[in-house]
Amino acid sequence: MLIKHNFSLFLLLLLFISCKEKIQHENNFVMYQVNPKKQTVKLYWKNSKNEILKSIHNLKNETESKNEKLVFAMNGGMFEADNTPKGLYIENFQTLKSIDTLQGSGNFYLQPNGIFYITQNHQPGIIETKKFRQNKSVQYATQSGPMLLTEGKINPIFQKDSKNLNIRNGVGILENGEIIFAMSKKEVNFYSLALLFKEMGCKNALYLDGYVSRAYLPEKNWIQTDGDFGVVIGITESQ
Repeated sequence: MLIKHNFSLFLLLLLFISCKEKIQHENNFVMYQVNPKKQTVKLYWKNSKNEILKSIHNLKNETESKNEKLVFAMNGGMFEADNTPKGLYIENFQTLKSIDTLQGSGNFYLQPNGIFYITQNHQPGIIETKKFRQNKSVQYATQSGPMLLTEGKINPIFQKDSKNLNIRNGVGILENGEIIFAMSKKEVNFYSLALLFKEMGCKNALYLDGYVSRAYLPEKNWIQTDGDFGVVIGITESQ
C-alpha cells in the first residue's frame, strides 16, 4: 500500500510540475498547437490579385473574402527588403523562390539552416536545409534559420545566458505530428526559445524571425494585425 501511495504522490507531483510549466509558458509566449490533418494550415505570400499581403490584417481580409475565419496567424520566415521570401518558398506545390544554400551574415545563415514544410497528406516536417530533398508531395515550405532543435537537442551554438535578446517566433513539431507555433511576449534569447519547444515535447524546431514578429490569436485575446512581412502562416476554418 505504501508503494502505491508513493506512486500516486509521484504522479500528482509530475502533474503539478507540468501544469505549472504550461502556465509559465503561456505567460511568456503566444502559443498555438494544431493538428494539420484536422485544421487547415497554409502559407501565404500574395492575395488573389497577386499583391503581397505583408500584414496579418490583409491576410484576415483575404481569408474572409473566401468565407474562411482566420483563427491563428504568424509571420512565417525571413524576407528580403521587397518582401520576397528569403530562401525556399513553396505554395500550393509551386516553387516561388528557390532554396538558398549560400553563406552570409545574419540569423538566417546561422547553422544549421532549416526548412518547415507540409506535404499533400498534411504531414508536417522540419529538416536541415542540406538534408531537404524537393519532391512533388511538398505542398508548402518555407526556409529559415537557425534550427532551434535537431532530434531533440538544442542547437549547440546557443548560449543559455546570452544577452542577444529579441521578440522571437518559431515552429516545432511534436512526435504525434501536431505543430506548435510560438512567439515570445517579451524579448528572449535563442536558447530560451529552443528550450520552450524542447519542454513542449518537440523533436525538431525552427526559428522564423525576430523583432518584426507578430501573432494573431483572438481566442487568447492576442490580436496583432499589423506587420510588413514576406510569408505569413495562417490557420483557418470555414465560416
